Amino acid sequence: MTVLDIPELALVALVGVSGSGKSTFARRHFRPSQVLSSDTFRGMVADDENDQSASGDAFDALHHVAGIRLRRGRLTVVDATNLQPHARAALVKVAREHDVLPVAVVLDVPEAVAWERTQARVDRTHGRQVLTRMQRDLRQSYGRLAREGFRKVHVLRGVEEIEAAEVRYERLFNDRRELTGPFDVVGDVHGCREELEALLLRLGWSLHRDDAGRPVDAVHPSGRTAVFVGDLVDRGPDSPGVLRLVMGMVAAGHAICVPGNHEQKLLRKLRGRDVRLTHGLAETMAQLEAEPAEFVAETAAFIDGLVSHYVLDGGRLVVAHAGLKEAYHGRASGRVRSFALYGETTGETDEYGLPVRYPWARDYRGSAMVVYGHTPTPTPEPEWVNNTICLDTGCVFGGKLTALRYPEKELVAVPAVKEWYAPARPLVAPAPARPDTVLDLADVTGRRHLAHAYGTLTVPAENAAAALEVMSRYALDPGRLVWLPPTMAPCSTSTVEAFLEHPAQAFADYRAAGVDRVVCEEKHMGSRAVVLVEREPGRFAGGAVHTRTGRPFFGPPLDGELLARVRAAVTAAGLWAELDTDWLLLDCELLPWSAKAGGLIREQYAGVGAAGRAALPAVLGMLDAAAGRGLPVGELRGRMADRADEVEAYSAAYRAYVGPTDGLRGVTLAPFAVLAGAGASYADRDHGWHLALADRLCAADPEFFTPTRRQVVDLADEAAVAAATDWWLSLTAAGGEGMVVKPYAGLAARSPKGSLLQPGIKCRGREYLRIIYGPGYTGPGQLTALRKRSLGRKRGLALHEHALGLAALDALADDAPLWRRHELVFAILACESEPVDPRL
Repeated sequence: MTVLDIPELALVALVGVSGSGKSTFARRHFRPSQVLSSDTFRGMVADDENDQSASGDAFDALHHVAGIRLRRGRLTVVDATNLQPHARAALVKVAREHDVLPVAVVLDVPEAVAWERTQARVDRTHGRQVLTRMQRDLRQSYGRLAREGFRKVHVLRGVEEIEAAEVRYERLFNDRRELTGPFDVVGDVHGCREELEALLLRLGWSLHRDDAGRPVDAVHPSGRTAVFVGDLVDRGPDSPGVLRLVMGMVAAGHAICVPGNHEQKLLRKLRGRDVRLTHGLAETMAQLEAEPAEFVAETAAFIDGLVSHYVLDGGRLVVAHAGLKEAYHGRASGRVRSFALYGETTGETDEYGLPVRYPWARDYRGSAMVVYGHTPTPTPEPEWVNNTICLDTGCVFGGKLTALRYPEKELVAVPAVKEWYAPARPLVAPAPARPDTVLDLADVTGRRHLAHAYGTLTVPAENAAAALEVMSRYALDPGRLVWLPPTMAPCSTSTVEAFLEHPAQAFADYRAAGVDRVVCEEKHMGSRAVVLVEREPGRFAGGAVHTRTGRPFFGPPLDGELLARVRAAVTAAGLWAELDTDWLLLDCELLPWSAKAGGLIREQYAGVGAAGRAALPAVLGMLDAAAGRGLPVGELRGRMADRADEVEAYSAAYRAYVGPTDGLRGVTLAPFAVLAGAGASYADRDHGWHLALADRLCAADPEFFTPTRRQVVDLADEAAVAAATDWWLSLTAAGGEGMVVKPYAGLAARSPKGSLLQPGIKCRGREYLRIIYGPGYTGPGQLTALRKRSLGRKRGLALHEHALGLAALDALADDAPLWRRHELVFAILACESEPVDPRL
């Protein structure tokens, strides 16, 4: 048996004369969808598989389809004679265009066998002389296939060998998806052995040394794997020491490594090539002269065996020295290797004579995280750009040696001992020419991948377009739109009879997440209002009041009057001095609901109630008359009477949230969180702190501010849980919407496993939900159907928006550039266009 090793992703060309059994071989070893037959394509374009005049068009179509399959990462097999060099060259070209390996499988049978098979086929009419010419072409092809670019050539001679052959798929060397980490990815070392040792120790690794005291391996007690992004050598004081340590770690299975351009240049020099001793290579060669010849040979073998890039953790992580755009992930070609080693340049040079690199990361939209090095970052700290990060922080130039803990996304760095090599370009680039306050449409349009301290998020292009429509037409000036509240998920569906939502499920949800203490806050039935108020007009032009989608709340002059009331209350409460700030960002509810949503109430709710109240009494009257004539309508009348009661309850539910207002007269504001002030995000403060400040604002102006009633509950205390449940029942029975249950620890609370918690779970009252689900939703049939509602997407959306909001608060506190802050706020708004049941 002959085993044919074929890469999982390749273009396989079957080569053989007519009658050699190529189609039979293809059917036996490949799926029908993987095989592109020249006969089939002739039939597609000419309705005749034997019409040789259609071959040109047929092969054009075949090559086009092959290209599409390869672009999509699908193994493709071409079933044609492929005996002519020009035919094979076209296939090699398609493979190279899509950065996959071309493979040739030659089926060589005796001419007599091929002729016998040809004669047995009624659709074959060519003479034996054609077969003889094909056999001659086949013999001439043997020595050419490798030279033509086929990376693997398998030759099967004779019928028995062909029939006994077995195809075995092999992964590309760069495919290490089975390695899931955790990883410590280390940036460019450049011969800085002392700093590398310090970084590994800080990451928790234990160093193993040889008899001479030199580090030759390192082990992490938690089983982590180190990943080196290349450029281990040149410029620094001890390239051999770095190589000895990294080579030992790789040999022991404790690390993997990709090559850098400096390793490639060193390898060429060690092989005797004419290489200029520049960019630190002279120092490395001088250091290697003091090493044994065996070590130098091991170094050359080690570098020669390095793979251009690695795809890790199921495809979620890609490591390459100079980065790698998405189309090259998991591919193999000279072009891919070149990009991984050197990146892509514009062909220009900067003022320091260095090549200008094309900013590929700015255009990256892939789902895999790409970690790389090669060019020192232009800022002292690495920055995430569309789910990519550069870890070269210029250690050899006096900067830092940096590692990324994956999947934690934690950066760990140690400072350089000294500047070992003077950089041609200053390590810290000058301030960018783009002013902090200038926005660029490209920052928010198209499909974008945002990475921040609390997670990552892909914003689809269609969501970005929807957000842009709102932002450009209705929203506040981005300079004053600093945060948007996240959507809020409801509690798990209740199992308590007659209830769709109930506190028992809200408490159970947080217990399951590892939370032991919560605060239950009265859910005001109003409109969400975000208030940004300044002590004096300055950075934010006095402040702003906006809705949860970024629109001015009332517009002038009422927004200005509202801000004046808030400003006066903050002053009276002494918060400016206490918090050492000249501005505050408040999360509030503005009451009553009708103050902002009057049109919605009239059009969506009042119309339903009015129609029901007008129609159902008339229906009942007619049924009563029918009953008086002896007709059996009792059951129907009972159902209609129930509907009338439900409509009355529905009308009463929304009427509870309607009140007369005139300007700000009749309007109140219920603050429940103080989000940020100058230089500080207060997301880490517990809710007791937030509510205490809100109470002080209420005390300062009790006519305008409404307090938020609450219960603090220890979830292990059954009596406290029962008391909070009774409190909720009394709130909702009195017409209240319900409550919001929050982790008492605060907005940035995390589970014991370290993941962000839902910032709040709403638990709405039975009667309030009539407004949401309709007057008769409590009927047994409807309630049973509603219990099957799916909450997963809503909860995921709430967490994504919450994480973005926390990042936006941090950016605001850090006085980050406007464009950096705005892309986070914009992403929150973009999330709002996700298709989620609005009743949730």
